[in-house]
Amino acid sequence: MQKSIIFINLGNFGSTGKILRGIGELAEKNEYISYYVYPGGKNNYPKGKQDIVLCSEFTKKINQKLSYITGFNGCFSIITTYRLLHKLDKIKPSIIHLHNLHNSYINLPILFRYLSKHKTPVIWTLHDCWAFTGQCPHFTLERCDKWKTGCHDCPQYTNYPESIVDRTKIMWKLKKSWFTSVHNMTIVTPSQWLAGLVKQSYLKDYPLKTINNGIDLSVFKPTSSDFRERFGLNKKYIVLGVAFGWGKRKGLDVFIDLANKLDKSYQIVLVGTDDEIDKLLPNNILSIHRTHNQTELAEIYSAADVFVNPTREEVLGLVNIESLACGTPVITFNTGGSPECIDENTGSVIDCDDIDAMQREIIRICENKPFSSESCLKRAEKFDMSEKFKEYVRLYEDITHST
Repeated sequence: MQKSIIFINLGNFGSTGKILRGIGELAEKNEYISYYVYPGGKNNYPKGKQDIVLCSEFTKKINQKLSYITGFNGCFSIITTYRLLHKLDKIKPSIIHLHNLHNSYINLPILFRYLSKHKTPVIWTLHDCWAFTGQCPHFTLERCDKWKTGCHDCPQYTNYPESIVDRTKIMWKLKKSWFTSVHNMTIVTPSQWLAGLVKQSYLKDYPLKTINNGIDLSVFKPTSSDFRERFGLNKKYIVLGVAFGWGKRKGLDVFIDLANKLDKSYQIVLVGTDDEIDKLLPNNILSIHRTHNQTELAEIYSAADVFVNPTREEVLGLVNIESLACGTPVITFNTGGSPECIDENTGSVIDCDDIDAMQREIIRICENKPFSSESCLKRAEKFDMSEKFKEYVRLYEDITHST
């Protein structure tokens, strides 16, 4: 009998889209058929013959609007979800691999009722904390631990996936009921930090495995360029920051403070900015809105003396690993899974919001060069994307052989 995997994700784009495509392509080399389920809308990958588009972008937006008005996230998409389950009955998958389920593109109670009644093994890769909260995907900045016993009076209910009414008390109870009903499910997290939170949540009784996200080491590697010459930085220490969605969560304010503290021998370079972010930046920060491709980004990582990641909420921090793969050491706050990317030979971990300590460490690393490029490259090898995909395929084999 042909083995098959159903991947379900909120979109056919971005980092999670790339991850599940990579896993699926490798699984197919191991005699699986991979099916990809996602709603209509933004796409980074062409639609294949085994893609199942759950609903149109218009339908998805209607469901999101209903969620926004009512606060009941994931309680709509009824007809499209039943259509999907009808297709699953025909496919009879060996494994159902869930990824991001938030933002109201699929009906959660219907889906999990189906999963609880069928014997098909389920793997759920958590890319954030949403699966065990009443609504939010992150809560570190708010220093909130209501999720442990029951969400209520949420300070973030107007944030993604936003709503105009706080339903977190009832949604936490509903999600607990739905998500703990599956008898044969394994939880996967990209970091030990997130695994530690799962162990404190209502998902704690499920088998739990950590498989780090990985990067493409054929792209992220020491790459020469004229970056320093182009911007007149040959005689300066380059302090690099890379993010997509700059703000307090990513530590934009930290770079603004550092720009006022570091002398003129240092140049802060931020990648992933936009016109609105530029309005907040002092003149001595070099702002690069976007790179044309990942190779250009690797050139910038390679040109830097140190990569600084003052993130306050991070499940793992692939930008840290990308920097290491280009031979550049990393400084990060002790938040989320970000410290797991580095070791004592490749960078430094600073207490969150200790900007003076971060400044001192920037100066030490740039001027004393305590971390070698070779050590950074060796560390990055632990996050080889192809090896991480293999870990998933081995997990599939272990699960299918045990059922």
